[in-house]
Amino acid sequence: MRIGIVSDTHNHRPNVARIVELFNGASVDRVIHTGDITQARTLEIFAGLDAPLLGVFGNNDLGELPSLAATASALGFHFVDPPLRLVWHGRRILVVHDPLDLEAEALDEIDLVLHGHTHRHRLERDGGRLTFNPGECAGHMAGLNAVGIVDLDRLAAELLHF
Repeated sequence: MRIGIVSDTHNHRPNVARIVELFNGASVDRVIHTGDITQARTLEIFAGLDAPLLGVFGNNDLGELPSLAATASALGFHFVDPPLRLVWHGRRILVVHDPLDLEAEALDEIDLVLHGHTHRHRLERDGGRLTFNPGECAGHMAGLNAVGIVDLDRLAAELLHF
């Protein structure tokens, strides 16, 4: 199973359209957004995904939370306040926006940790656990736009730069 990972889109709709193309071209099975969508119009672009979208809200989503939640629901997306816990393909997954929220979590029982917030790529292994943030994709840091794909069979991540 391959999961597309995106974070901190910050209503940069041209980049989101490109992200949808990248994930559809990569034939991911699901897509997780780790927060900071910012405006509901961004979710409407994600409706072009060939895979289900789910994720968590970030700190910059708070002002638009009612609109984001309503649009996500109308589009069949599943978004929650962090943390989001999933079990897919035998892997225990934890999704947060801010990595500081990980301090309150029991990570020993988690195989894959996903976060955003920092706009910096992170790929770390701690024993059998993988922690991943694809980094910047909102156009704030020119030349560094990227999303990620996590292969749950191998528990490995790769970046797709655009």
